[in-house]
Amino acid sequence: MSEVEAVERHASWLELFFDLIIVVAVAQLAHILHPTPEHPLDVQRVLLFLGLYYAIWSVWTSFTLYANVAGPKTRQRAMLAAMFGIAVMAASVPEATGEHGTAFAIAYVYCRLLATSTWGSTNTFFGGWPAAQNGAGLIPWVISIWAHEPANRYWLWGIGIALDLTFSFLRGGDSEQQLSRMSKRFEEHQERRLARGRRLRPITLPRPARVDGDHLAERLGLFVIIVLGEAVMQVVVATSEIEWTRPLVVSAMAGFGLLVCFWWLTLRYGASAAPVQEVKAKVTLPSHFAMTAGVAAIAAGLGALVAHPEGHLEEAVKWTLCGGTVVYFLTSGVIAAASKAPIGWLLGWTLPAVAGPVVLGLLPLPGWGLVLGLLAVAGWQVWFPQFTARLRARAAT
Repeated sequence: MSEVEAVERHASWLELFFDLIIVVAVAQLAHILHPTPEHPLDVQRVLLFLGLYYAIWSVWTSFTLYANVAGPKTRQRAMLAAMFGIAVMAASVPEATGEHGTAFAIAYVYCRLLATSTWGSTNTFFGGWPAAQNGAGLIPWVISIWAHEPANRYWLWGIGIALDLTFSFLRGGDSEQQLSRMSKRFEEHQERRLARGRRLRPITLPRPARVDGDHLAERLGLFVIIVLGEAVMQVVVATSEIEWTRPLVVSAMAGFGLLVCFWWLTLRYGASAAPVQEVKAKVTLPSHFAMTAGVAAIAAGLGALVAHPEGHLEEAVKWTLCGGTVVYFLTSGVIAAASKAPIGWLLGWTLPAVAGPVVLGLLPLPGWGLVLGLLAVAGWQVWFPQFTARLRARAAT
């Protein structure tokens, strides 16, 4: 490792400024999951939330990985241009089902093409997550710009996202190994051209991208903190708009405690929220998307729950909270399993955290009771590693 690579890196001022637009975008996206008489929460709105969230997250991921690899050579204009593009996407979210859907698609296509062009300036290849450099699913998004029917537009967006994820997961791997295979295929192609009497075409293959793992972990963790900040804002704003009753105080305090547990898990274990070894990017990055989407759903659910802390809770609000918690802890468990965690540890740590919210969602609990139950589930996640460490210490003595 070179001296430059040995120096500990942290998020630059440019990267932190770039993250500010994500604060706004997450706030806009959370409103999609707020049920209203005009727009009840249903499967279509949940899928819309996930699609729009993925689009914004994928742009952020592309430029975050680019800045990680480029380091001090990061192009400021490209980062700011991408920030503006995300701002357009965020502004389009409330009317994404209508006239602003076209603007959202145009801004997304622009940002992804900009990411591809900007990555090209580094002359590097990052095989861990190909979607960061290549727009495998971009064509359906381009077609959607001319789609007038919202249903057709959604189908095209879904196909584009599916292609993006599938291509990145199936083709993701070690950059050096992939470049070696690419070089071998190119040499074979050149030999065939030479055998046919054709001229050889000069080409320069990119070098493997060197990703700073610690810096990337910090950037992914900061994104989690941004989403948690939106959840805190939802609780504070909802609390400030209604009369303070005992159920409200219990709900608000338990909701804040729930978010503190998520924060503690991020602080202790990083964006994966699990004590695991390093796993491949094609597992880490989609897991980060799923976990942060889960926290965003929890943020929306807490805002709606705090406004109605007692009495019968709407099914949509209940399952927004419980579903977001299940997604968060289930994904964390998948990362732990990919890291070959012991099966006993997975059953004791992950299984209760996944099954608990499902059971709570099936019970006829008031809002304050539900959030207290979810706090207990998250508390188990925080406490379990300490509990097992004490057991091992006693066994050793």
